[in-house]
Amino acid sequence: MDSELIIKTGAETLQMEIDGLIYIKEHLGQEFAQLVKDCIEVLDKGGKIVVCGIGKSGHVGKKIAASLASTGSTSIFVHAVEAMHGDLGMISEGDIVLALSYSGESDELVRVILPAKRLGVKIACFTGNTESSLAKLSDLTVPMKTTREACPFNLAPTTSSTATLALGDALAMTLLRLRRFTKENYGRLHPAGAIGRAVTMRVSDVMRTNDRLALVSPDTSIKETILAMTHAHGGSAIIVDEEGKMLGIFTDGDFRRNAESDMSILSRKVGEVMTRNPASIAADSLAIEVLKLVEKKKIDDIVVIDSNGKVVGIVDIQDLPGLKLM
Repeated sequence: MDSELIIKTGAETLQMEIDGLIYIKEHLGQEFAQLVKDCIEVLDKGGKIVVCGIGKSGHVGKKIAASLASTGSTSIFVHAVEAMHGDLGMISEGDIVLALSYSGESDELVRVILPAKRLGVKIACFTGNTESSLAKLSDLTVPMKTTREACPFNLAPTTSSTATLALGDALAMTLLRLRRFTKENYGRLHPAGAIGRAVTMRVSDVMRTNDRLALVSPDTSIKETILAMTHAHGGSAIIVDEEGKMLGIFTDGDFRRNAESDMSILSRKVGEVMTRNPASIAADSLAIEVLKLVEKKKIDDIVVIDSNGKVVGIVDIQDLPGLKLM
């Protein structure tokens, strides 16, 4: 098998689909703007976006509905055939139905439109044929004519299905921005997994506090500082002033480096050898910001301070894998 031919064919397919997306982008018009406005009106009144399709458009429709729902625009997917056998009950007055069919002549989908309209919903569609039966039955048609399918027979849905998916993403992201959906909102809808942890977990959720936090004054001896670190089961002690504000940090690495040349360090005051102005982070920062500091500073411990500048905890890099932040 000719590897060059394989790569060439794959690249040609990708280029055809890219060309199709560029064509749709350049012809995106007021119909799309009106769809966004209609969706916002429906969502603001407590309604939902019902995506409906069949075949390849149905598969794409499921993803569009999922993307809408996960970014703050309430949405469900209804299969065109199942809709005619009871799933119309999932559609309520005040919703908007987004029907997907590139040809606009999918019998099963077209047959759903009139019963859906009788429920008091607005019908919008994505189609490549603005003169199709679906377009004529819809209240709003968003044209998505592409150049040609990537299929060599110009039959299998390839460029058209990619275009439908991309147009659905454009709808979801436009609604996200206009409805001021935030990263925190996104995190609340994704409580599990890395995404949820990255956008919801705060530094205060991962820091060590209380008996796991070694706080000492600058007059504390190195020996007593090491005992405090041992008691806290940590590799560092934070040096604070009388108000609890950070002066510096002393780590077990600092001790080893100094002890190699002078074991009398044990009797010295920690304030004499501490590292001043160590890396710190606010307790209400996102925990993911800790990783940025770790990567930038190449350090293992980050001091946590509150809004008044007082030390309230420490983040040890050893804890992050267990919290699945690394």
